[in-house]
Amino acid sequence: MNNNLKQLRDELSLSQDVFGSKLNVSRQTINSIENGKFDPSLTLAIKMTRYFELPLDKIFIYED
Repeated sequence: MNNNLKQLRDELSLSQDVFGSKLNVSRQTINSIENGKFDPSLTLAIKMTRYFELPLDKIFIYED
């Protein structure tokens, strides 16, 4: 699944490490999600929507 996480993080000048710590996950988890190697759990995706105050479809791009 594609996503806009890197762009959103960059807009807030957040490193992967800092963003991960705010969500209680590792930098490696954030990196894997950004690179499309890992899809977040529903719980983590909800944490991201709340952090950025954006709907899910503004963060994640689902393509069939």
